[in-house]
Amino acid sequence: MTSSIASNPLPRRVVVREVGLRDGLQILQRVVPTATKLEWIRAAYEAGQRELEVGSFVPARLMPQLADTAEVLAYARTLPGLVASVLVPNLKGAERAIAEEAHALLVPLSASHAHSLANLRKTPDDVVAEIGRIRAARDAAGSHTRIEVGISTAFGCTIQGRVEEDEVVRLAQAVLDAGAEAVSLADTVGYADPAQVSRLIGKVLRAVGDKLETAHFHDTRGLGLANSYAALQMGISRLDACLGGIGGCPHAPGASGNVATEDLVYLLASMGIESGQDFDALVALRGRLATWLDGEQLHGTLWRAGLPRTMRPQAEAVAA
Repeated sequence: MTSSIASNPLPRRVVVREVGLRDGLQILQRVVPTATKLEWIRAAYEAGQRELEVGSFVPARLMPQLADTAEVLAYARTLPGLVASVLVPNLKGAERAIAEEAHALLVPLSASHAHSLANLRKTPDDVVAEIGRIRAARDAAGSHTRIEVGISTAFGCTIQGRVEEDEVVRLAQAVLDAGAEAVSLADTVGYADPAQVSRLIGKVLRAVGDKLETAHFHDTRGLGLANSYAALQMGISRLDACLGGIGGCPHAPGASGNVATEDLVYLLASMGIESGQDFDALVALRGRLATWLDGEQLHGTLWRAGLPRTMRPQAEAVAA
């Protein structure tokens, strides 16, 4: 069964969800002005990005970097065809996301018991129960906000160490039974390798089918793009990434550096996979990000080397 899944052809088109405005900024000590965030969203939209995670509804005292999420979300919703999602840690955050008419809300659930307690002060099964309450609140409100659950530390945890794959599968099924409409798998601390990615995605696909939509990789140990490719080989056609490769989890020691959006888009284009994003605009936006985050370390390589001369006409055709 695993071999039949792995033999699928690569997707012809992949959605790259930009998570920089949430995952990228939450790890930083500075607070980026709201006007700058709106400028980022506009430039990202003009570069062809159509899915953005724009913030998180968490108490401002805990994460002042994201205190303006409602305002940022309101602006994102004015752009035609843009899907704006927010992360919510609990029912209260979900109620705000529903009231503010987010297109989607992402509930984090850690497959690592130790990380779950550190991050949310709840066990994984406590979070499953909360997802049931979130679904009930969403339906009672008559809202169309989509509920996605991101299973973090799915490939390992810096606090707990090994995370059993059968536990990841169990939790994926449990959150769908509780009312989530989609599931994503996240390598929160950059522990995954391509063989592990193929194996775990295969197991989760056999359990929940196409409800597993998205993969989220960190490039902490340099395997982010390799793991992204492994996910593509398994048929995953939606990947998270962050401009400049910034980001990380405050409650997961060593969790640094998402896959850089511009590098992932290059990987896709080099294989003839459409993403709808424009390289020149992305690299220009990365330059602006470097100015906005002066003094912060950005990652990635495309901005330094540029496109190969032999690829530029092909990349322009793919981005179109």
